[in-house]
Amino acid sequence: MSQWVFRGIRTGIRTTAYPRAAERAAGVTPGMPRGGDFGAAAPAIVARCLTGALDQAQGVISVDSRRCVHCYRCVRGIEQPLNWEPTYEWAAAAARPTQELGQPFRRSIHILVVDAGDCGACLNEVKQLNNPYYNMHRLGFFITPTPRHADVLLVVGPVTDQMRFALEKIHKAMPTPKRVIAVGACALSGGAFADSFVCANGVADVLPVDVAVPGNPPPPLAILHGLLVAVGRKASERLAPDEYQAAAQQ
Repeated sequence: MSQWVFRGIRTGIRTTAYPRAAERAAGVTPGMPRGGDFGAAAPAIVARCLTGALDQAQGVISVDSRRCVHCYRCVRGIEQPLNWEPTYEWAAAAARPTQELGQPFRRSIHILVVDAGDCGACLNEVKQLNNPYYNMHRLGFFITPTPRHADVLLVVGPVTDQMRFALEKIHKAMPTPKRVIAVGACALSGGAFADSFVCANGVADVLPVDVAVPGNPPPPLAILHGLLVAVGRKASERLAPDEYQAAAQQ
């Protein structure tokens, strides 16, 4: 036991260098599939996807990141696997916000986290942001328990019927300017619960979404990237093909 105490004293607290530098430690991300031209093999690859995240036209595969659940069926047990990139900067801005947060907010943002029917996976990844390794406080991000003090509404889960009214009420109680971040495949598309009688098909069915963070669950660095995109400190990625990208082009 004592050896771990002494080792901890010697090494100190190690915090990721992101966003100042790329994080290359093993295990920080499950990665994300990327499309491309796969010719005659494309239909077989697309058929492996159980959530409709893959589509193809004339051999060219496109990936709808909102629906990917990281099952790896498109890269494992198949003769020609899909491209898979170990990235984590996945967050995409849905559209240009009507009200800018402004410079004073960029270094002091209060976040209200709402569980709208999450299974616990995405919520657990959000909790990791407070750990010493990610330490989101160093970037000016803080959790608040009240919508009256919140600048950002971070939602996980597909939005069950029981949470729909509560979510709308929370959003109305937040002061402007404000942002809504949908985190995880369920929050973006409904996930495995989509098109059911018990929930919406994601947060966008209930509230206007400013930033989408795909993944099931997305790793803490992907969520951190989403927060940085929301305050204008990181560039947005693309979610194509979907309505978020269409909105961003308007």
